[in-house]
Amino acid sequence: MAEVPIRGLPSDIEEGSVFRSLFLAYPDSLLLVDQSGRIVLANPSVAALLGYTVDELLGLNVDVLVPDSIRPRHASYREAYGRAPRPRPMGTQMELVARRKDGSEVMVEVALSPLQNHGLPFVVAAIRDIGAYPRVKQALQRARYSEHLAQLGRLAVDTRDLQVVLQHVPEIIATALQVEVAVLWLLDSNRLEFRVASGVGLVAGEDIGARIANRHDTPPGFVLSQGRPVVVPDYRKEDRFSVPQAYLDAGLVSALAVPLTDLGRVIGMLSVRSKESKRFGDEEVRFLESLSSLLTTSLQRVQTEEALNHAQRLESVGQLTGGIAHDFNNLLTVIQGNLQVLEELPALAQDSFAQQLLSAAARASRRGAELTGKLLAFSRRQMLQPSAVDTRALLHSLADMLRRTLDQRIRIEIDTAPGCPPVMADPGQLESALLNIAINARDAMPEGGTLRFRTEVCGSLPPAMRSAPNSDAAARFVAISITDSGTGMSDEVKERAFEPFFTTKETGRGTGLGLSTVYGFINQSRGAVAIDSKVGHGTTVTLYLPQQAQAHLPVAVEERADETIPPGLRVMLVEDDAEVRKVIEIFLATLGCEVTAVATAEQALTALDAGAGPFDLLLSDIALGAGMRGTRLATEVQRRFPQLSVLLMSGFSSELLDADREVPPSWELLRKPCTRSELAQAMAKVLAGRA
Repeated sequence: MAEVPIRGLPSDIEEGSVFRSLFLAYPDSLLLVDQSGRIVLANPSVAALLGYTVDELLGLNVDVLVPDSIRPRHASYREAYGRAPRPRPMGTQMELVARRKDGSEVMVEVALSPLQNHGLPFVVAAIRDIGAYPRVKQALQRARYSEHLAQLGRLAVDTRDLQVVLQHVPEIIATALQVEVAVLWLLDSNRLEFRVASGVGLVAGEDIGARIANRHDTPPGFVLSQGRPVVVPDYRKEDRFSVPQAYLDAGLVSALAVPLTDLGRVIGMLSVRSKESKRFGDEEVRFLESLSSLLTTSLQRVQTEEALNHAQRLESVGQLTGGIAHDFNNLLTVIQGNLQVLEELPALAQDSFAQQLLSAAARASRRGAELTGKLLAFSRRQMLQPSAVDTRALLHSLADMLRRTLDQRIRIEIDTAPGCPPVMADPGQLESALLNIAINARDAMPEGGTLRFRTEVCGSLPPAMRSAPNSDAAARFVAISITDSGTGMSDEVKERAFEPFFTTKETGRGTGLGLSTVYGFINQSRGAVAIDSKVGHGTTVTLYLPQQAQAHLPVAVEERADETIPPGLRVMLVEDDAEVRKVIEIFLATLGCEVTAVATAEQALTALDAGAGPFDLLLSDIALGAGMRGTRLATEVQRRFPQLSVLLMSGFSSELLDADREVPPSWELLRKPCTRSELAQAMAKVLAGRA
């Protein structure tokens, strides 16, 4: 085909030089390739794109520019194209990747233009970096951001260690946004300071653990005051807050910060900084907001798991201590019973020294009984008698007593919500719980201070409390908070505050069972308890108790029952522990009873069926070893001998609780250890009910 001259071209300029100049100056990357695939001409644009010099490209086979994984296929594609060359765009329907000199890859589009129809054995390959397209660049950027979000998600799922997650967050941000500095700030519980939890590229003064005041003129404080993302185009022109000199000294110019929000409350901040001005736009804001949301979700999950694990640990300790308390009650029954018998022996009645020793031993055994009672309260195995309690009346009554007994330098305040509904709880145990907390508050204020009682109606439990064991999530609650202005607790002490026997008081000042009994009582009452405390800023203990749907006045305490027992009362005693059986037998004998004592329910039924004698009262332990239980025995006796009164006893409060729900109201329940007087009262009560 004859060459067509270019009209208007000066005669002293050759057309070949014009074409060469166009080839070299063309903005797209151009290669001229012969039929064997050898590069015979390359322009500066393609050299810059692929990381070669123009001279290095000349003579190379184009297969070198193809990734290793597809190089064999590319050679066959090129040979097929050489047999039927035609103009062809490539990369519009599939992803094409070119291999740079350093081994990195770049996404491209390629347009092939054969010159054979012009009599030349060459093909022109026009190569374009599609990452330079604005929309493609934006899509690639979003894909990269999504991948880094997924990376944080995988990390949050795979690890249970929150510190590991917090440590990696700035690294992920810095890599995704390709910035010099990324910092995670957390707001202290007092909301007065931000703390650097982790970071990348930290400047002077921002080491891990460093703190900065939560004020409007500090970078994190300003973000908190705004409650939304803040973009700083240029630190040198920033006038909304004070820019630390260390930022400018490090050459940082622009910044982006996003608050961390938990249930609508700011708890921290993510910030990034760059040495480029106007570095951050909408895409970066969206990415950091998404990462903030994901991080907050991870924090919530870890907090929920920690609360659940703590509750489970306390539950395990409760089961252990409850079992110990149950066994100890039988031992105390033997000790107390024998001490009482010794006190009344004629040989010791006039011996003042012996009586002094016996009194000391009796006091110690009573203290032991009180301790087991507290252990049972913690393990939620005590017997409660819940009724509607007017919290306003209870708090005012308690405050009057505390004003007379506490240090006069402690000021007591009461703030009760108007129209606060009654709560459903055991009045005596609730008063005891409040008194325990007040005593702890007194000890935390050795120089005096303020003790404040406050009630507030709340619809449901706070989210962090809903995992509390036995709590009724569907109920409506009243919150009773007790706040002191004392020394406060460290996080370590606060974590263990509800554990039995844990105390920070000096030896002899406390048993460590005060708050543990509060915990057990509140949970057994289908509520929850929380502690908020910080060293030097006092403590608040909040009790969440369910409201009484149909309020009624507390049941009045019954008057003390008459201890008079009819002489010659015939009692069938069933107790599997020989020493306990002996003590109870002595008690009954001194009360003037005729006693038949056996170890098992089967022996009792055999004696009754054999006509061992008409009996007036069945006194049986509930747990009777491997055989029939006391409740089953009592049911069988009532069926066969309906005239017999029934009195059940146990050192296992859980058994008493079960029996209280299952047995007829005419059956009396007696907790061990018991004194002879308590036994007589229970017997008199059940006999009076039978009459």
